[in-house]
Amino acid sequence: MNKYKVIEKKCPGCEIHKLKYSTTRIPVKHLIFVWVVTLSAALPISSLFTFVYFMIRDFQIAEREEDIGYYAGFLSSSFMFGRALTSVLWGILADRYGRKPVIIFGTISVVIFNTLFGLSTSFWMAVSTRFLLGSLCGILGPMRAYATEVCRREHQSLGLSVISTSWGVGLVIGPAIGGYFAQPAENYPNIFSEKSIFGRFPYFLPCLLISLFAFLVSIISFWLPETLHIHHGNKNEQCDAADALENSMYKYRVDGVSRHGNKNEQCDAADASENSMYKSRVDGVIRSKERLPSSKLSLLRNWPLMSAITVYCVFQLHDTAYAEAFTLWADSPRKYGGLHYKIPEVGEVLAISGFGLLILQMFLYPVLERTFGAILVSRIGAVATIPLLTCYPYIAKLSGNLLFAVLSCASILMNVLMVSVSTGLYLLQNRAVSSDQRGAANGISMSALSLFKAFGPACGGSFFSWAQTRQNPTFLPGDQIVFSILNSIEFIGLAMTFKPFLVLPNDDSQ
Repeated sequence: MNKYKVIEKKCPGCEIHKLKYSTTRIPVKHLIFVWVVTLSAALPISSLFTFVYFMIRDFQIAEREEDIGYYAGFLSSSFMFGRALTSVLWGILADRYGRKPVIIFGTISVVIFNTLFGLSTSFWMAVSTRFLLGSLCGILGPMRAYATEVCRREHQSLGLSVISTSWGVGLVIGPAIGGYFAQPAENYPNIFSEKSIFGRFPYFLPCLLISLFAFLVSIISFWLPETLHIHHGNKNEQCDAADALENSMYKYRVDGVSRHGNKNEQCDAADASENSMYKSRVDGVIRSKERLPSSKLSLLRNWPLMSAITVYCVFQLHDTAYAEAFTLWADSPRKYGGLHYKIPEVGEVLAISGFGLLILQMFLYPVLERTFGAILVSRIGAVATIPLLTCYPYIAKLSGNLLFAVLSCASILMNVLMVSVSTGLYLLQNRAVSSDQRGAANGISMSALSLFKAFGPACGGSFFSWAQTRQNPTFLPGDQIVFSILNSIEFIGLAMTFKPFLVLPNDDSQ
């Protein structure tokens, strides 16, 4: 006989809720699913950053070398404009029909349109395929909700850290794949012929590799367990009661109700209370009338949610502009203050950054979040980013192995800090709403985020092109002005993490 009774039989959301409260262990299998699906969505976003400079040059649309950054920014932004238009729709569909169908459709979209992007023969074909890829790949919002729903309250920071780490690794490994495999006939003439398909389409190979990975993930996604509550009665009341139970049990554990000081006794008491409360919900009859405050409010009037989304968008504007500016800076000639790196060299730096990000974020962030709280970790990350970015123009004065070593360390640290900021704000957004609203809430977040990130590459590319035309001014010459503008955006985001702008969910107040 089962130890727990589910709210309603044949409801996949109830089965997941039952499973995660039947044990205190971390749901490793589910988090592996989360990792690979998120990675498949992240890789195509940034894979072009390493070779976009050369792709625009080959399209021969820029009249001057200094203008390449403008067109590169617009091409990179087209994905985000498409995603901004459709993310709310994908979130609503995920709340209505389930997370799983949206995830499967999104991975198949990556396979089709990322492949077509690699076969682009003109600037406008490249822009169109990237726009359609962004419009139809609505994975990230439902995956955030999914990672929250498969984890107990005390493991949610790890679940969302898996999302942000996989996303961050994808955003650095993607350019690394582009760096190693773009222009294969030129970089590996002994393997790839100029007359082969990879010689005629020099940017097809990295896109093909990512599409093959996405195809495997789309097959794996059919085994992804659903987390949406599907009931014949009043779904909202039952989901709200489940959320209220989860939050109340977490607070019981954290506050330590027992006054006799034994931590194990407190956890045992919490487990016993949790079991009895779960068993009291027999045959779908919900006796608890508790509801999360946000469940009675329109999402747009839920200020803890909307303030967290706004702050998150500002930081993501910075991060996307940084990613665009970094690769353009690394590719551009020394006479313009760049590093004059070749595509494989940039790919190698980003591959090292991805590995360092994976190790540090997976093992370090959950400890820091439990110790300091999500918002304090985000603030620390934002503060540390500013002096690090200030050093970037001076890194360009180095050369040889020293340049490579310093650049790799700076890139690892920069990506770890940016992902730490994002993860904390993920947590605040998902804790500000009930489970039946998480798909729509993350859809709103993704639409707003995509709009900001659409401006990121365009702004980064435009500012970079402008900076290359002003090499001799006494105040912030050349690329120094680019990194100073990035620091200004980061400072604005940092200021917005404080009251009265940012309002924390009740259980995250500090």
